[in-house]
Amino acid sequence: MGHSGGGDDLSAACTSVRTMAIPDRVPIAHEPGYRTDTIGSFDHGQFFGSVTATLQDGAGSKPDWYRYKRWYAVLHQFDVDGGHTGSQTWFAGTSEDEDTSIRRAQECLAGWLEALPGRAFGDIAIKLFQVNVDGHVFGLVDESELYDGQDHAEFLPDDLGFDPPWDGCYDT
Repeated sequence: MGHSGGGDDLSAACTSVRTMAIPDRVPIAHEPGYRTDTIGSFDHGQFFGSVTATLQDGAGSKPDWYRYKRWYAVLHQFDVDGGHTGSQTWFAGTSEDEDTSIRRAQECLAGWLEALPGRAFGDIAIKLFQVNVDGHVFGLVDESELYDGQDHAEFLPDDLGFDPPWDGCYDT
C-alpha cells in the first residue's frame, strides 16, 4: 500500500487501524412491530426469526421481476454465547402472488416461534455466521470491504446494517 509524504510505513499502517472493529457478538435490538420484532431468547439460547425475500441477480431490471422475488420464513438459532447452531428456512412463494406468499411465510414462522420452549422476545447478541439458501447468503456477515473498509456487519437478506457504536440499532 503506497502513501505520499515523508512518513514511514508504520505511520501509514496506523492510519488504517480500525478503532471499533466488529465485536465478537453483534448486539441486535428488539423492536416490537418492526424488522426485529421476532428475535429473542429461549431455553436453548437465542433466535432471530423473519419473513424475508431474495431477488435473483439482475432480475430487478426485468419487466417480470416479481417472478424472481422469492419469499421465505426463516428462523436462525444460536447458543447462549451467540454462536449459530442451526437455521430453518421455508420457501413460501414468489411475488407473483406476493400477499399470499408473505402470509404463508408469516404463518410458518409463527408456528416455529410458538414451538420454541421458554420463548421471550427481546434483544440478542450473536456472532457472524452465514448459510446458503437457494444460492443466496442468509446470515450476519462482515461487509466492511463494501463500505470502504469501515467496519460494517449486514444481516442478509433482510438488509439490516450494523455499525459502530454497536448499540443494537441498525440501518435499512
